[in-house]
Amino acid sequence: MDQRASEAVALLRELVAIPSVSRSEDKAADKMEAFLRDKGCAPKRLYNNVYCIAPGYSEERPTLLLDAHIDTVKPVAAWTRDPFTPTLEGDRLYGLGTNDDGGSLVSLMEAFLALRGERLRFNLIFSASAEEEVSGAHGVEAALGEMPHIDAAIVGEPTALRAAVAEKGLMVIDFTAHGRAGHAARGEGINAIYKAVDDIERIRALRFGRTSPLLGDPKVTVTIIGAGTQHNVIPDRCTFTADVRSNEHYGNRELYDLITSLCESEAHARSFRLNSSGLSHDHPLYRRAVETGRSTFGSPTLSNQALMSFPSLKIGPGDSARSHSADEYIALGEIEEAIPFYIDFIRGLALS
Repeated sequence: MDQRASEAVALLRELVAIPSVSRSEDKAADKMEAFLRDKGCAPKRLYNNVYCIAPGYSEERPTLLLDAHIDTVKPVAAWTRDPFTPTLEGDRLYGLGTNDDGGSLVSLMEAFLALRGERLRFNLIFSASAEEEVSGAHGVEAALGEMPHIDAAIVGEPTALRAAVAEKGLMVIDFTAHGRAGHAARGEGINAIYKAVDDIERIRALRFGRTSPLLGDPKVTVTIIGAGTQHNVIPDRCTFTADVRSNEHYGNRELYDLITSLCESEAHARSFRLNSSGLSHDHPLYRRAVETGRSTFGSPTLSNQALMSFPSLKIGPGDSARSHSADEYIALGEIEEAIPFYIDFIRGLALS
């Protein structure tokens, strides 16, 4: 293992040992800030986002952002190891956040450190962002407001170094069906559960006309339901929640209007801001991905791309299937491959 990969893995082990669940990433941000300062960088910080601008920044050139997140989900109960103790077994480094998103984080950081002194055709910014797992208001969205104008981004996420050139958006809709309470034995009242079930069946039968070649159709899935106080009382209220994944042909507001027009239940969208994104085939990021021999695909999972108003490419070491799972790991070989890949990719990129 070369020096950059060894340094990346050592830092990742330290980060695993620092709990950094979303909105509680302050100590992980401290670590990133101190590490970058020790490497001669001048990191800036907003909330728990840490970012660095490479020397020689000029407004005359376009700017490329390298972004990966430092936060994690909470560990699931099925872990067979301590999720906060980095454990090396063979080529695998186990620990919460190793795959999502530690491998990409340390690999992109090493690429930034390798390239920060080079005269590239664009400005370079590295961002270690917070609150990605909850799309929080104090995450990358806030940090972008403090950065110079960004023209394009590479978003590090576990894609097995495949190029995600499109990504589904996300909207969560909370529904409330209203009935009237009564005694179950006498059949009195109006059962809110039945009203909710009717709406759920309408949602389940919904079909969309605009299919994406990369992302397929939008997907609506009811994932939470709740009602009732006791067995002999007709429930007068039933709540349920729908997870909505959009493609690039539908904005979240359009999907909201379409879905709720079919339902009698009261509806409320938590947010409309996490829309689908995609790269055109003639964008430099897309062309560079093809030049480097990377297969392209549409990603069903959300990332910081949803909060970026500029073109972005999602690509990084690891496997999305390991994310949010017990005994999460990253292979050391994946980090060894990712660092030189990122460096070569960025050196050969021509933003215009």
